Amino acid sequence: MVVTSTDEFKGAEISKYYGIVYGDAVMGANIVRDMLASVRDVVGGRSESYQNLLARARALALRDMQVMAYSKGANGIVGIRFDIDTMHSMLICNVTGTAVNVSFDKSSGSSI
Repeated sequence: MVVTSTDEFKGAEISKYYGIVYGDAVMGANIVRDMLASVRDVVGGRSESYQNLLARARALALRDMQVMAYSKGANGIVGIRFDIDTMHSMLICNVTGTAVNVSFDKSSGSSI
């Protein structure tokens, strides 16, 4: 399945719109990760454990959205947008987009 944050695929024709699709991932943090992140905040630097958690949350949310789009008969998603938030010790990742059927022009060299 092809996905893009733009409202169209270059060199492609969207033949059908299926509507909004979404995926969510709510990830719990743990006390060890929180303590290590606090230390990093004091001394500076990036929290690799939280970056990995965020990457995993994005991947899970994206996969869930693609499954929803596929179940509607779509082969692509346009206009995707990620929203990340926290609540207490939870990381919340939501991705939305519009499920579509898309076909690429054979002469463009692009394909699904």
